[in-house]
Amino acid sequence: MLSRRTMLLTPVALASAGGAPAAASKMTLAMHQNTSSRAGFRQSLEGWSRAGIRQVEIAGNLLDEFLKGESLPTAKRLLGDLGLTPVSCNGGALQGLWEQNPNRSAALDALKKRCEMFATLGLKRVYSTTATAQQKVTAEDYTPIPDNMREVGEIAKQFDMTAMAEFIRTSPLISTLPTLLKMTRAAGHPNMRPMLDCYHFWSGLNKLEDLDLLKPGELGHVHFQDVPDMPRELLDTVTRVIPGDGVSPLTTILRKLADKGYTGALSVELFLPKFQQGDPFEVAREIRPKAEAVMRQARVL
Repeated sequence: MLSRRTMLLTPVALASAGGAPAAASKMTLAMHQNTSSRAGFRQSLEGWSRAGIRQVEIAGNLLDEFLKGESLPTAKRLLGDLGLTPVSCNGGALQGLWEQNPNRSAALDALKKRCEMFATLGLKRVYSTTATAQQKVTAEDYTPIPDNMREVGEIAKQFDMTAMAEFIRTSPLISTLPTLLKMTRAAGHPNMRPMLDCYHFWSGLNKLEDLDLLKPGELGHVHFQDVPDMPRELLDTVTRVIPGDGVSPLTTILRKLADKGYTGALSVELFLPKFQQGDPFEVAREIRPKAEAVMRQARVL
């Protein structure tokens, strides 16, 4: 007969000995409004909700169009009525937040207005890409970036939000995960985080091993898409495809993110005209089972 104490301690012993598997990090599927941009703010949300989508990423330009005839409370009520949770948002035309440039002050003012608007909808995350008007970058251009990121983090903090930088493959300033991590860590602000776009990661100058550089809980958000089987030199924004329809090692990427404790949304962001101009319900109905199959294979769903 086993004593009661032995029975209680058995699960702990098994776990410490490797006999019980560690709990896997789970993630959720979301849709970025860029994917159904032609449908507009209301129609994209309505179609996705009918297709069973429950988390969404708001596009600032679509919200602006909606607000020409409606109010922010109406937008918030629409999200609630449709059973949708907004998990992130893009700031729209906010180029120039990270590097020193003549238009940076205006970009910061625009960020403040965006944060105030998005916070009203209950959003906690806002991002801007590392796109820059600079054609040539020198080592000195990186010196002010940590301070600039701290300033952005302070603005986000005022609205109980987290600001994030998304590296893009075409940026001469920050186009890789290692460079972005170096900058956000130097900034050291709790409201300033790196984010990852699977397209920019796999089609750019990154390596799978770069994901090992992430610290547990460091990543703020993820954009989820695949890359078709074609020369990387020919890839551009519109060549993104549905997760599972391409050749990116998405399962490996998701497992690595899970190992780093990422439990947030995987937001599908596509730019092909057939998606952007398509019926949002049909688009989401095609995307959801394919994306969820990849997530299931990676054991994060």
